[in-house]
Amino acid sequence: MKAFVLAAGLGTRLKPWTLSHPKALVPVGGIPMLGRVLTRLKDEGFDEVVVNVHHFSGQIVDFLLAHDFGLRVRVSDESGRLLDTGGGLLQAAKMLVDSGAPFLVHNVDILSDAPLAELMKIHRESGRDISLVTSGRESTRKLVFDTDGNLRGWHNLTTGEYKPEGFHPAPGDHEAAFSGIYIVGPSVKGQLAAYSGRIGDDRFPVMDFFLDAAKKNNIGEIKLDKLNLIDIGKPDTLRQAEGLFPGS
Repeated sequence: MKAFVLAAGLGTRLKPWTLSHPKALVPVGGIPMLGRVLTRLKDEGFDEVVVNVHHFSGQIVDFLLAHDFGLRVRVSDESGRLLDTGGGLLQAAKMLVDSGAPFLVHNVDILSDAPLAELMKIHRESGRDISLVTSGRESTRKLVFDTDGNLRGWHNLTTGEYKPEGFHPAPGDHEAAFSGIYIVGPSVKGQLAAYSGRIGDDRFPVMDFFLDAAKKNNIGEIKLDKLNLIDIGKPDTLRQAEGLFPGS
């Protein structure tokens, strides 16, 4: 199984650490987050991973060269220009879809007990183009799905804003928090390329693509009601994670 780890972000909320280090190497219990994610992928049966890099990219490359995670690890280099989550996925997809199999996407700042191998199985059996892993956890931004679990929109609970423009939920729709983990099929590379060409830019947020593609493609959710997840991208949640993984 293959996976893409998003590790290129600037990590502005984790300053001052990210003034001299990449967010991907922030330690949790003494272990860099990227190491935790790669170990988890290996334990779940993944054997090939692409990691994208931008901010202090050399530190991440050196870290990967210095450690053997039992995986084939390749780097998607965005040193020249950060491509955002959507553009980063498009570039990495070119390295991952040659086998014609789906691959998992995992944000480097996510710690969870999501059953990653089982999620891949659920996705393959669903026949969907994209499966978004969601839960009922608290979040100020949620995705909106219909009764069949198909993606319809996005909702900012703080401002009341909905996306895409003109979208309003229908009776029976439900909201769920996105986990930062999802699975994409091989056809998505072409869909991403077409979207990039249409907007005239290879840099774009993946959520914009999801919401645009939902109108005509098969994008749905895999909801995990008992998902335990911490996003360590903020100082308070990083401290929370340190409390759960002390000195490991």
